[in-house]
Amino acid sequence: MSGAVLAIVVILVFFLALYLLQRYGDFIKQQRMVLVGTLLSWYLCFLIVFVLPLDVSTTIYKQCKIDNGEHPAPVTRASHTNQTEYNLSVYPTVGVPKVCEKPWSYIPDGILPVFWRVVYWTSQFLTWLLLPFMQSYARSGAFSRVGKIKTALIENAIYYGTYLLIFISLLIYVAAHPQWHLTWAQLQIIGITAANTWGLFLLVLLLGYGLVEIPRSYWLSSCHDYLLAKTYFKAAKMATEKAEAEENLADVMEEVAAVHESVRYNHCLRKCVDTILRKCPTEYQEQMGRDVESCGGDNQNNVLPTKRSLVKLHKLVLSAVQRQRQTQVQWSILLDQAFHLEDVTKSQSSPAHQFIHSFPSAQHHGWLRRFIYTSTVEWYWECLLRQGFYRLLALLLGLLSVAVVWSECTFFSTHPVLSLFAVFIQMAEKQYNYICIEMACFVSIFFLCVCVYSTVFRIRVFNYYYLVPHHQTDAYSLQFSGMLFCRLTPPLCLNFLGLIHMDSAISHQDRIQTSYTSIMGSMRLLSFISDGFYIYYPMLVLLLCFATYYNLGSRCLNLLGFHQYITDDDLTSDLVDEGRELIRRERRKRQRTEDGANRRWGGREQYGVQGAVGRTRNGYSELKDNDNSPSSESSKQAVQFSWKDKEKREQKTRLLQHNYSDDDLTSSPTKRYTGGHYLSLSPSRTGIFDDV
Repeated sequence: MSGAVLAIVVILVFFLALYLLQRYGDFIKQQRMVLVGTLLSWYLCFLIVFVLPLDVSTTIYKQCKIDNGEHPAPVTRASHTNQTEYNLSVYPTVGVPKVCEKPWSYIPDGILPVFWRVVYWTSQFLTWLLLPFMQSYARSGAFSRVGKIKTALIENAIYYGTYLLIFISLLIYVAAHPQWHLTWAQLQIIGITAANTWGLFLLVLLLGYGLVEIPRSYWLSSCHDYLLAKTYFKAAKMATEKAEAEENLADVMEEVAAVHESVRYNHCLRKCVDTILRKCPTEYQEQMGRDVESCGGDNQNNVLPTKRSLVKLHKLVLSAVQRQRQTQVQWSILLDQAFHLEDVTKSQSSPAHQFIHSFPSAQHHGWLRRFIYTSTVEWYWECLLRQGFYRLLALLLGLLSVAVVWSECTFFSTHPVLSLFAVFIQMAEKQYNYICIEMACFVSIFFLCVCVYSTVFRIRVFNYYYLVPHHQTDAYSLQFSGMLFCRLTPPLCLNFLGLIHMDSAISHQDRIQTSYTSIMGSMRLLSFISDGFYIYYPMLVLLLCFATYYNLGSRCLNLLGFHQYITDDDLTSDLVDEGRELIRRERRKRQRTEDGANRRWGGREQYGVQGAVGRTRNGYSELKDNDNSPSSESSKQAVQFSWKDKEKREQKTRLLQHNYSDDDLTSSPTKRYTGGHYLSLSPSRTGIFDDV
């Protein structure tokens, strides 16, 4: 199994990152460079999370081998030093070295250091150099690659200069101490320390919010009335944002239309205008084409734009179109959620224990819903089991949050060991239970990542950065998320190693380091960071948890005009009522659309019999008005959408065809029958009002 587990993890993590990118990004429309950069950044960060537990178990095994190799006979040394303290070591069985069990996921020497070095420095190159440049490149409105590169370099000049100034300041601080002799390894440690310090600063802020909000969100989600009211609140806010996005898009399209009319087809800037037009929605393109045809090319009063103004307009078009698409998709998803919650309310009183959907045609009728997740199973889950399951999950997540907060405030204490994560790992280490060690490490790191990353995915500042599922996330947001992941994951994992006392810079224990910590280097080079900031700053998470619990941040944002859902606020109640009315209006609109579709479908089923022979001069069939004919009998029956009734209608049609002889049909093209109807010999048009 040497290295096989690592290879399997590497492959599985790649597909996980690819799936998430497919969910949030668009493989068809977005640039390949953006997709590759985002995929690589997510992939490297997820690798750190999944491989670190294997590094911990391998390090514990190596520590066991070193302890037994350096102390093969502790009985003799203990009797000479302190006989009273080690009185139990007189027994010969204790002096026998323990056999160190090799973990199932053991990774041979030399693999992990190279692996961590490649993963860490590649992720740092992405987050500090490449991804910021690619962000500016993707948002640029220039019409050529050279222009986009030039714009990206100018926008990142201040960004790169700021970090260069910080690095020079740290370099001067280190050089001012004569006892330090700067080497290339020490310069690397200074850079790593600066990056981890920045990441830890942001990590604690996000972690303090997630540790409280995630368990609370699951607890509140168990209450159906709360979920429905919050959905109404979101609908009211989303309707406003949707209207603003559409209004902004209309304003931008007016500018594009003016430019389209002013620039002739033989002008040198016409290619730039055509590039902008291709980025506009189809309906606006058609409208602009009709307007140009109606005005007849009269553009004498319009001012010709410049190349710079077209670049700005191109950037505005990209932003406005993307924002309008995002709000449209979010509005559709929000409507489905609201309709589903209202269906849950109606289905709770169902005596047949069947979940009833208001719009069955909108549901996915896959094999899972037909055979496993049936309407009965859905009723039991939504109306009975879901509430208890969510509350139990909220309690478990709450206990994990309490353990994290306690460990963050006490992990610097090694005698006695107060960190709960360190206590559990040390207990499993004594039993050489490597599976429990790896599972505990993975669950702990995964929970910390969920608390941090979920907060990242919910960040929404002036619609500047927002991750939207269903392939609606723009390139800038994807790259920004990759930057944050690469900056937050290394300090998060380093903080976890401190929680389990496997970072000697914090625990000050004389034991072998993990390969991950060895790549980070000794933080003791900057003592005010290793002995001060890394130990005491994580305690701030306790204050942030209290602030999140009492909704201080939401109340402050509410006072500033950014409406947040607060149950005891009058404005929230007004928005809930407004959202309820909007959902009711959209339900009526969708119901009318559904009824119209059902009527059309019913008409096609009723009149969709193939092979009718009677036709009017306009090409439609008109059969004899005879009550005894099979056609009149079939029209009196109720329409049933089943294969059996379809076969009956086909049999009746065949009987109907026998009522007319070939001589009658070929004698005269316009032969009149007793009922006053004409029969036409025009070609049969099946599927259009057949069997009437």
